[in-house]
Amino acid sequence: MQEVSLWRVLLGVEKSTVIEDIEYDPDDEIVVAHVRPSKRLKPRCGVCEHWCGRYDQGEGRRRWRALDLGSVEVWLEAAAPRVQCPEHGVTVAWVPWARHGAGHTRFFDEQVAWLATVSSKSAVLELMRIAWRTVGSIISRVWGDTEAEIDLFDGLTRIGVDEISYKKGHKYLTLVVDHDTGRLVWMAPGRDKATLRKFFDQLEASGAGRCARITHVTADGADWIGNVVSERCPQAVRCADPFHVVKWATDALDQVRREVWNDARRAARQEPKRGRGRPTADTPGRPATERAKGLKGARYSLWKNPENLTEQQSEKLAWIATTSPRLHRAYLLKEGLRVVFRLPLDEARVALNKWIGWARRCRIPAFVKLQKSIVKHQDQILAAIEHGLSNGRIESVNTKIRLITRMAFGFRSTDSLISLAMLTLGGHRPQLPGRT
Repeated sequence: MQEVSLWRVLLGVEKSTVIEDIEYDPDDEIVVAHVRPSKRLKPRCGVCEHWCGRYDQGEGRRRWRALDLGSVEVWLEAAAPRVQCPEHGVTVAWVPWARHGAGHTRFFDEQVAWLATVSSKSAVLELMRIAWRTVGSIISRVWGDTEAEIDLFDGLTRIGVDEISYKKGHKYLTLVVDHDTGRLVWMAPGRDKATLRKFFDQLEASGAGRCARITHVTADGADWIGNVVSERCPQAVRCADPFHVVKWATDALDQVRREVWNDARRAARQEPKRGRGRPTADTPGRPATERAKGLKGARYSLWKNPENLTEQQSEKLAWIATTSPRLHRAYLLKEGLRVVFRLPLDEARVALNKWIGWARRCRIPAFVKLQKSIVKHQDQILAAIEHGLSNGRIESVNTKIRLITRMAFGFRSTDSLISLAMLTLGGHRPQLPGRT
């Protein structure tokens, strides 16, 4: 193998790159490769890569960081002339070894992007010897190129929509997941109708009639999602996520528990205080105080599924049934709604109607209010049972995004966070340089 060919492979540059000289700087302990584009390449705009006329020599020679050779840093050095683009004006000319505006070679970018999706933040920084904000910029560039080469919405028919908080101060991201593949297909900052409309605008722009191909949409029952789906995909079957529906009942149950506990605490304050010393047979009891103490530790006994209860928690539920019939009735209402999702469609339809009637007559305000929401979303609940769809895949993606969010702390913009999430969970993870 010729020496030039060997250096071209080691530096990760294309045949259209001419290597003029290689030198080692002992002071900085770096290898500097002097390169230039081949003369057969006409000047191109660095943004659009269209041929255009040369403008001037720019600000002189500049350097691009390349992958290390062993433990030694490597830099490419070349002239950076400017060209006159009809569309983008005067801009730096395109070079074959790096993206426009980047201070690193394409191979360097690809390795950093791959490492960011599979390893820890500290490992990326230590191995590549760059700052974390630089990683964010690299990820945005790599995802920009990846997004331009693929069709994110190819074959999209069944989707799940949800939102996730990524920063304090009610900062949210809206995300869309493909039910059939589990891929994250779209993300954007915001949690409102305007944000979700952007997704459907991009979906329709990617191919005529693609909104009409959406057959099923799962969500948590939020009106801003339902209204936009009805507007842009009226033919789609809307499914209410069973987990969120049961969570509504759990929240109503917890509201009842707090009310009962507060009533017991108020009653305990009115009981006469005990005198000093050990209580005797003649010392009056304090039943309200004991009841308040018992209710304080009942949260997890009420929240957990019956099949997962410990022996102590089962005893706690039995104690609640005898001492607080109202709270126990609320618990049974929660469990009754959960059972609905385990039944076949025909049985579930009958059971749900019975549950609505039961909740309407229960005289527990929290569940009377809940049944109104259940009636509003009744068709979506039955659709979820019929088609066996839930937001389970979306919640799994949410969990991974929360980890990415913690890792991405320090990125300059939300775009870098979204790019990292899309590269990691979108099914288009970058390849290591030299791998096929």
